[in-house]
This record gives sequence, C-alpha cells and structure tokens, in this order.
Amino acid sequence: MSSLTRITPRRTRVGLVAGGLGAYWPQFPDLLPQLQRSAARVSERMRDLDAEIVDVGFISDAQEGAAAAEKLRVAGCDLIVGFLTTYMTASMLAPIAQRAGAPVLLINLQPTESMDHATFDTGQWLAYCGACPLPEMANTFTRLGIPFRSVSGYLEDERAWDRIGRWVRSAGVRAALRHGRHGLMGHLYPGMLDVATDLTLVSANFGGHVEVLEFDDLRVRVEKVTDDETAARIELARGVFELDGSVNDDDLVWAARVSVGLDRLVEDFELDSLAYYHRGLDGEIHERLGAGMILGASLLTARGVPAAGEYELRTSLAMLIMDRLGAGGSFTELQALDFRRGHVEMGHDGPAHLAISARRPLLRGLGVYHGKRGWGVSVEFDVKPGPVTAFGLRQDRDGGFGFVVSEGAVADGPLLQIGNTTSRVDFGCDPGEWTDAWSASGISHHWALGTGHRLADLRATADLLGARLTHVQPEPSRSFDTTGDTP
Repeated sequence: MSSLTRITPRRTRVGLVAGGLGAYWPQFPDLLPQLQRSAARVSERMRDLDAEIVDVGFISDAQEGAAAAEKLRVAGCDLIVGFLTTYMTASMLAPIAQRAGAPVLLINLQPTESMDHATFDTGQWLAYCGACPLPEMANTFTRLGIPFRSVSGYLEDERAWDRIGRWVRSAGVRAALRHGRHGLMGHLYPGMLDVATDLTLVSANFGGHVEVLEFDDLRVRVEKVTDDETAARIELARGVFELDGSVNDDDLVWAARVSVGLDRLVEDFELDSLAYYHRGLDGEIHERLGAGMILGASLLTARGVPAAGEYELRTSLAMLIMDRLGAGGSFTELQALDFRRGHVEMGHDGPAHLAISARRPLLRGLGVYHGKRGWGVSVEFDVKPGPVTAFGLRQDRDGGFGFVVSEGAVADGPLLQIGNTTSRVDFGCDPGEWTDAWSASGISHHWALGTGHRLADLRATADLLGARLTHVQPEPSRSFDTTGDTP
C-alpha cells in the first residue's frame, strides 16, 4: 500500500514523574544521583515508544508532588506514569492521580535483575526498593476511587517494557476515541436491530463526537469533483488493485469520483471514522452514491480512517481501535462454516482494510450487491495467513459498551470469488461450537478482523476505558470456552 498516504494520528501524550523519599538523601548521599540516573533511563526508553513524553522530573516530598500534579494537569496527558524508584509515601502521588484526569500506570523497575547481597549496604539496597511502596499506592488509590495498574521488573527487562508499551498503545487508543470525530451518514439498514446504536452512548462510554451526516453532504462534494481528479483516482486504484475483467469502465469512473468526494467529506468534517448506508430507489443519485462507496471507503480505511457500511457505527469504532493497535481491522461478518476443514468463513461485500490483504486486492464488477440496491465495483481479498483476532463492540442493556474478542489463525482453503473479502479462520475447535459461543457473547453480526493476536492489547484498552471484555476462545483440545466478563 505504498501508493497510499496514511493519516498522521495524534501522538499519545504520556506524563512521567519519578520519585523517592527525600528523608533518604542526607542519610545516603549516593542514592539520589543513582535514582536520577534510573529516572533518566526510563525517560529515554519511554521516548522510544512513539509517544510525546511530558517529564516533570523527580519529586521528593508531597509539596513537590503537588507541583508536579499541576504541571501534568495542564499538559492534558493521555496516561500518567509514576516511576517508584525507592520507597515514597502515597501522599506524593495521590494528588497527581487525582488531578491529572488520565489513567495511572505505576512502574517499579529496579536497577538490575538482582542485588549483590554480599556487598550491598542500606543505601544500595534502597535503590532496589521500588516494590516497597507499590502496595501502599494500591491501597491508597483504591480508597480514593482511582483505578490504577502496575508493571514491576528491572530497568532493561524487555518483558516489563513490553507491558509498559502495551499500556502506552492502549492509552493512545483511548485518546483516539476521546478526541475522535465519527461520521454517521445515511440511515439504518431496515430491520437490523443489532446495529442500532444510541449515539449518546458513544460519548458516554468512549468520549468523542458523532457527526450526523446526510448523503447530500457527500452529493454536493461529488458534484464538484473534476475530471482530472477522477482520472488521478483511477490511476491510484489501478496501482493499488488488480482490476478484474468484470469491472465496467463507467462504474470505475463513478467509484473514483465518489472516492474523491469522500476524501473531501472526511477532510471538511475532520472525521476519524465513518459508518454509512442509504437504500435509495430506482437508480437515483443517492442510490448511486451508496453503491459507489466501496472503493473510496476501502482507500480511506487503508489510510487510517475506517469506514464501515450498513450504518455500523460500533464496528467502525472497532475498526478504529484495531487500526490504532496496528492490526488493520476489516469490516467482517459470518459467511459460512466449513465443517470438513474446521474453518469459519468470514468477510463482507464492502469496505476492506487493504493493508492486511494476503495479496494485491482485486476490484471486481458486480451487477448486483446482495441485499442492497445498486451496482458497481467491490473489493475482493483474503487476510494474510497467520494469527488473527476477531474483535467487536456490543451494547449491553445497561448502556455499557463491551469488548468481544477471539483469537484464531487464517488458514488455506478455497475462497468465493464474488467480490467479497473472505477469510478462513481456524479457532481450534468445531466451527459450529465457536459460532454458538461467539453469538452468545452478545456481539452484533458485524465486527473487525485484524492481524496478530491482540487479546492482551485489547484487555489493556478495555481496562483504560472501563469496558467489560468477553474472551471467546477454544481450548487446545478443540473445545470452546467463554471466559466471561472481566473488568
């Protein structure tokens, strides 16, 4: 997808504060300099996580903690990281957690894997004592009603840094939702009760804004697209896609024109995602616009602006989450079960995330879109072989949004050639049993399919958002198991 320019998302802003108990400094003169060196190393490694780091330095008492709290409050951080270098009182970090308005991660990273017990004196031991205040912080934060999470390890412990990186990535996803503008254009596909979403609940659960759009907002922009712009978009499409012989020239021209208009719509309304559907009637302009969306929506999705058909707002949000985690995230539903091979076949006749295609994606011409009015070009591909994650958002009766996650692997096998994205996924169990467990989770009939096993990242993201997560996953014995809701 080198011919497509991805958007540049807002960088995750991480506030960093390190600290220790000031009473130690006159007692052990070499201690503070050592701890400050550790703090500098943590700051350096945090900057390697592709985040903007707001480092407010080292605090030694509650007064300095209060001053740091004000700096971090003003900075508007997406995540606060408190580095426990040695023992420190909870009063030093409590105001930071209370005022920052951001999730809190406590890290305890001692200098090395183990102390040299035979030679260490008290001052040298205290440099390894970051674990000591962690229960105190946990107790205090719990009593203050402040959620927190922690990572313990040592300075160059890659396992610990993997976990820290996961929290930073998840904070970035939370920020993308909180600052996001999500377009909803057209109307609900008639009868799809599972797709219907209370728009206020998006802001209530995730923050952000839902911009309600008309297809006329797209129409007026498509009308202004020039022939030169259309020709350039066709050239882009020919570079990105393989064109099947079924593609009609007039349909390709129309899809290209709609694609340019879509880009303008996204730019004008500053959208981070889009869900759309319009039924239309008798070939009129709104029907033609709705039928001409797939090319442009797929190009937008590949660039980092997920677009989902059938008015699937929650799935466009799930696609955004997967995209920001680096997993792609393509619009997906169940297509069939292959009991002979043990595979679940899934995909959709609409927007696809081109970056996760197993090969150069195909544009196929369709004389009819099943279940929809109109005709035109559609995208056909299968997801790259290897680990994948199915991920969707459900809306519970209490109005909460829940994460539903299952990990599997894309497997080889025959695929339909009908202009759909289609993948065969092996979840390690009978496909019928997996389908029953997946459906029982409360998921809607659409979700995002992305590359890699992303359960750990999605657990962290759900934690930061306060969302319930249901893990639908088979055991190696090829049975299935739903682990249930976890906070």
